[in-house]
Amino acid sequence: MEKKNTFKYFDLLLGLFVAILLISNIASTKILVLWKFTFDGGTLLFPLSYIFGDILTEVYGYERSRRVIWTGFFSALLMSLVLYLVQLLPAAEEWPYQEAYENLLGFIPRIVGASLVAYFSGEFTNSFILSRLKVKTKGKYLWLRTISSTLIGEGIDTFIFCTIAFYGQIPTHLLVSVIVSNYIFKCGTEIICTPLTYAAVGYLKKKENEDHYDHGISYNPFTMKI
Repeated sequence: MEKKNTFKYFDLLLGLFVAILLISNIASTKILVLWKFTFDGGTLLFPLSYIFGDILTEVYGYERSRRVIWTGFFSALLMSLVLYLVQLLPAAEEWPYQEAYENLLGFIPRIVGASLVAYFSGEFTNSFILSRLKVKTKGKYLWLRTISSTLIGEGIDTFIFCTIAFYGQIPTHLLVSVIVSNYIFKCGTEIICTPLTYAAVGYLKKKENEDHYDHGISYNPFTMKI
């Protein structure tokens, strides 16, 4: 009987990762204030994409995490193209919300364009650094690897996204505030969630290892190579 190279939770994590990315893009059309932070609405959820990215790279390896990143990239691109096409098509005479659609979802192509460039740069940087540090530390110090990769990846992501998405659309002082607030909030979320990242990585490595053992497949939880 042919042995299949499958993982029990990989598809679920991929789906959640893409959902987080798409929801964040839409929520980013609103600039909000939370305590002393000023940021786009997508920032509430987007840090989870980096946490998921860390988990995917740590558990399933750099090669599979790249597949997830590319899937998210093309999903966001498709969403932007469809929303833009809907905006261009003539509205029914009885439907009075064309202007509201353009003001909110009509902003999506620029948001998604910014997100795609920033996402591509930040996520690949995060995943690459995490995988390289894993080799350097021989799989130890997960907290150091996840936080270090996030500080660099989120820095690149935040600057690129905010600059492309909001430059010329909002006052410069507000743009600077959004960039700083986004970066602090995103990195802070990653640091706070480090214990959850540890728990998720440990659980997934154990379960995926058991699943592959049951199917007679030789599986190394450190390299995730089969």
